[in-house]
Amino acid sequence: MLKVLPKQTASMHTRDGVRLDADIYRPDAEGEFPVLLMRQPYGRAIASTVVYAHPTWYAAHGYIVVIQDVRGRGTSEGEFKLFSHEIADGEDSVNWAANIPGSNGKVGMYGFSYQGMTQLYAAANKPAALKTICPAMIGYDLYADWAYEGGTFCLQSNLAWAIQLATETARLRGDKTAHQALFTASRNLSLTNPEILQHLAPESFYHEWLANSQPDAAYWEELSPKRYLQTVDLPMFHIGGWFDTYLRGTLHLYKDIAGRSHTPQHLLVGPWAHLPWGRKVGAVDFGPKAASPVDKMQVRWFDQFLKDVDTGLLHESPVCLFEMGTNIWRTFPNFPTPMYKIYFLSTTGLASIREDSGTLNPSPQPPVPNTFDVLVHDPWRPVPALGGHAALLAGMFERSHLDSRSDVLTYTSETLAADLHLAGDVVVEIWCSADQPSYDLCAVLSEVHPDGQAYNLTQGYVHCQAGVNPLPTKIQLQATCARIAKGNALRLSLSAACFPAYAMNSGTGAVISSESLLDAQVITLTVSCGGEAISQVLLPVI
Repeated sequence: MLKVLPKQTASMHTRDGVRLDADIYRPDAEGEFPVLLMRQPYGRAIASTVVYAHPTWYAAHGYIVVIQDVRGRGTSEGEFKLFSHEIADGEDSVNWAANIPGSNGKVGMYGFSYQGMTQLYAAANKPAALKTICPAMIGYDLYADWAYEGGTFCLQSNLAWAIQLATETARLRGDKTAHQALFTASRNLSLTNPEILQHLAPESFYHEWLANSQPDAAYWEELSPKRYLQTVDLPMFHIGGWFDTYLRGTLHLYKDIAGRSHTPQHLLVGPWAHLPWGRKVGAVDFGPKAASPVDKMQVRWFDQFLKDVDTGLLHESPVCLFEMGTNIWRTFPNFPTPMYKIYFLSTTGLASIREDSGTLNPSPQPPVPNTFDVLVHDPWRPVPALGGHAALLAGMFERSHLDSRSDVLTYTSETLAADLHLAGDVVVEIWCSADQPSYDLCAVLSEVHPDGQAYNLTQGYVHCQAGVNPLPTKIQLQATCARIAKGNALRLSLSAACFPAYAMNSGTGAVISSESLLDAQVITLTVSCGGEAISQVLLPVI
């Protein structure tokens, strides 16, 4: 480990003359060093230390570390407009970083969330000095991976983030009244009255995201990194979490790039939520091996591609997944594409009332026509979000108290005679109809212990239009890697809401304001479990 010089502050100017400021951390040693660049919007002193080691730690490993405020944030000049300037500014920043005193001309980037996105945008124009990136917890298709899931607006995470950014904007402008009101709103999210954001931050991206509710909008095409990375081929270390709200983006990017890349693509997925990356996620302690290995792995990665050190990385399996249940890391040659084991839903018609009514069976039961369950969603008391990947308090929680609600259908398997190992994408197919033009479906897969406690493993959510097609509704659950222990059981829970993680459905569309809440209707759904319309769960068994 090298000694590190006191932090320095330096500035650059973009091609259109905007000054961007950065903190620079240098080794106290002779010679030239590679540069690690992080570009972020939260004030550069934070430097993503909510999940990463402080920049001085990286500098002590022989790197010049540059933490830069993006345009319009921190002390950097210009107007902040979500993601819009990051391609050109990112390219300019990489070129500047490559030429700062002491640099050897090679640049790598790291960071998660917005700081992960800035890496993708910076790579879009292929600056020659950018040799590798380590994007963590990102959106590749910004609509499907970030703003919406299954066609439904991710209300809680989007509103909370918009208020956070708007609060910082008010602080930078010196608007004390707006800052105080937004800070108060951030501590008590106004989920049924988000008009506060319209009043205090009319320029927020949030309003654009609500207005562009369809995936084919040119707005999303223009903003999504996916559009700009089709010919980019850099070594990438992809990092995600099983309970991260943006895992879809991490896996979407990894699968796309790995399928066509000529350079190494490695993937690490821990049992983590968006932050922090530690051993306890929600109410479950995943043990000492769940503590983040990311910093050490990133230094090894950068040594390989920025210092030309043979670290042995290229001889190892490129995919490393944390298996919940055994609480160990497992390696794979690629992201698992398993054979599916199907569990079929069966019921006596009382799956919303009795725990023993709805069952999951590994083989279809003798056909019983007209076997169904009825689910009633009341907007006055929507099924609340608990853990998973979409709620702000993400992770694994005991949820049997939710499963006992009469607006939740539960289907539980027999206890397992042997351990069941899952790795990959989970899919649920539900034959469903409703008495309103529009409705939503939430599916949660849980592990049920002999004492009746149920812990969520993964979930998915989808927006539905009644009567569009006589086909089962497909719900793509969050990918997972878990061991279901012998003696425990599996459970599928179905509901018509998961509020406030997702915007509630009014019966005609999303409830996104107090006015649309006024029009919200009771929705009655019918789930078929018999005859030719048998609902089912597809499990990625390995």
